[in-house]
Amino acid sequence: MAVDRSRTRPRSLAADLLTASRPLSWINTAFPFAAAYLLATREIDAPLVIGTLFFLVPYNLAMYGINDVFDYASDAQNPRKGGVEGALLGPARHRATLIAAPAACVPFVVALVLLGSPVSWLVLAVSLFAVAAYSMPGLRFKEVPFLDSVTSSTHFVSPAVYGLALAGASVTPQLIALIAAFFAWGVASHAFGAVQDVVPDREGGIASIATVLGAHATVRFAIAAWGAAGLLMLVTAWPGPLAAVLVLPYLATAWPYRGVSDASSGAANAGWRRFLGINYAVGFLVTMLLVWYAALTPPVE
Repeated sequence: MAVDRSRTRPRSLAADLLTASRPLSWINTAFPFAAAYLLATREIDAPLVIGTLFFLVPYNLAMYGINDVFDYASDAQNPRKGGVEGALLGPARHRATLIAAPAACVPFVVALVLLGSPVSWLVLAVSLFAVAAYSMPGLRFKEVPFLDSVTSSTHFVSPAVYGLALAGASVTPQLIALIAAFFAWGVASHAFGAVQDVVPDREGGIASIATVLGAHATVRFAIAAWGAAGLLMLVTAWPGPLAAVLVLPYLATAWPYRGVSDASSGAANAGWRRFLGINYAVGFLVTMLLVWYAALTPPVE
């Protein structure tokens, strides 16, 4: 019988919403937007501040909070949920979460629309649609194998694309390669993360790329996608090609699980935890490369 770990001790609504927004993941959406916008404009202005704050907290509350509400039945069976790897919101919090998530986004979205252009509106609309479509009944892209990984990657890549669109950046082949590499990284990351949940997802009746391909095939798919990301970085503007080596820690982390069985797929959680730590180290190195790029190039016109 599932244990409601969300109610082991009294918590305020604010605390539950904060946990649902995944504070450890805030930087994964705010940084791509801020870096893309700042590199394109070299200015600290209202769009940068508003956009960064939006992608820092409200965006994540919407993305993860909606997911936690509609995945409660399966999450209650998953021992990973209820901590840093995923909130376990009890039914008493569901209505408040579904109200708070869009309410937190609206003021920022209105401001960004007023500050943006039709192109940026389109990108923002795609980003927000992906957030809703991933988990909401009637869409549930997270239960469509491969589309689940594509949508998840969109969650993290679209803030960067939006930053470029809001800044009016020019599209170049090197920039397309960079975005494609980031997208391939996101697809790989989602796929690898899904491996550890093969058993609870199947027990909960949830389909995913991992439940369809199987654990070891999904790990190999993730390895291939990370490898593709590295290759794409080789054709980006200097010093972007140096970032190709940054896929190596991810490949090394996933490699030991390339033969994992469905029954033992939960063992991949150890690799996932290493993945979370690797992200911070790689993020630091990516930041250094971006600073170097900024020093070498003028603002994108």
